[in-house]
Amino acid sequence: MSEHKPLAAEKDRVSARSLPPGWAPLRPAQSATVIKDDAHAIETAHRLAPVFAEGAIARDRSRHYPLAEIDIFSQSGLWGITIPKENGGAGVSQATVAKVFATLAAADPSLSQLAQNHFEIVDVIRSTASPEQKNELFGAILSGYRLGNAFSESSGKNVEDFSTRLTRDGANYRINGKKFYSTGALFAHLVPIVALNEEGHVVVAVADRDSQGLTVVDDWSGIGQRTTASGTVTLDNVAIPAARVLPAHIVYEQPSAAGPQSQLIHAAIDLGIAKGAIEATLDFVRRRARPWIDSGQESATQDPFTLRDIGDLEIRFDAADALLERAAHQLDATLRNTNEDTIALAKVAVAEAKVLTTDIAILAANKLIELGGSRATLEANGFDRYWRDARTHTVHDPVRWKAFAVGQYYLNGVNPPLHSWI
Repeated sequence: MSEHKPLAAEKDRVSARSLPPGWAPLRPAQSATVIKDDAHAIETAHRLAPVFAEGAIARDRSRHYPLAEIDIFSQSGLWGITIPKENGGAGVSQATVAKVFATLAAADPSLSQLAQNHFEIVDVIRSTASPEQKNELFGAILSGYRLGNAFSESSGKNVEDFSTRLTRDGANYRINGKKFYSTGALFAHLVPIVALNEEGHVVVAVADRDSQGLTVVDDWSGIGQRTTASGTVTLDNVAIPAARVLPAHIVYEQPSAAGPQSQLIHAAIDLGIAKGAIEATLDFVRRRARPWIDSGQESATQDPFTLRDIGDLEIRFDAADALLERAAHQLDATLRNTNEDTIALAKVAVAEAKVLTTDIAILAANKLIELGGSRATLEANGFDRYWRDARTHTVHDPVRWKAFAVGQYYLNGVNPPLHSWI
């Protein structure tokens, strides 16, 4: 798709609380563009970023879902860029994945977040699926299908305490349970569900979004990432074909880079939030901010403490950006030669980047309001969304544990755990 279609008028958008019961997205009417290579992916992200930035403030303010935008996003081909070349995709580098997500998150962090779990499952498919499963699922993605997320549960004692169960039903399966933080499930065509099978192993069961018994409840009320629809999915005896069950436990029972691949995208989204906030700060200081009376300056752009803080922001952003790029290159190297030691290198590198991207996202969102002054707090500016998005997204995986894992690695030679949250 070389050009995006005009977006729906704001008055025609569907509000967050007006989707009819049982609503599900239509399947793609035409095949998505197939991204050719890394350069094509980055160019596409830069082309779409201003499209997604348009209306982002209004969508956030009223929780208007990006229905037109998400179709443009998946039809652009970006959702298939990590599918291996032998399966018809571009097989782009992790460095390119990070650049794509950071670019789009600077425009609309909620919209970019909708694709994060999709990419995680693409990695699981690549690592665990049979050739027949890859043909079906990768083929669907390349044609424009979106994967959602029914992974986490809010009732367990920790993030790995799953009550959702997959049980035999003849030659196939049934799944029962309740999920939360189900980012993107509302807009998905296929919903991957994390469950425990009868042997107690973690599996991913891929259900059609309109499967009988699968209900997406529109109850996400987070202060940030407001249009991700990260609410509840209930699973009431949902039928799952045997061909749609992936042995996801394999990626944690043997050396796998699935964890740092997932975390790299989270860090890239945080970096994008910081980039958006810094760009908004520069624009507002140039156009509307006033110098402090004691500065003796005629313009906020000459206020010495504003200059100092802008310089500090840019330095910290560049440091986070550099660590993210270094982490992506390490992850690419790990994927070429995967063993316990190289996975540890990738996990540590991504953890280091995530600490700095978290810090700069929150700092940049704070400084936007501080350097803009009282007029920057006016609702019409929509600047509060940067802080709300940063604060909401950065608690996804606590950086205090990332710093701990880094310290354990360097001081005691202890590799980070194999799960996805480091």
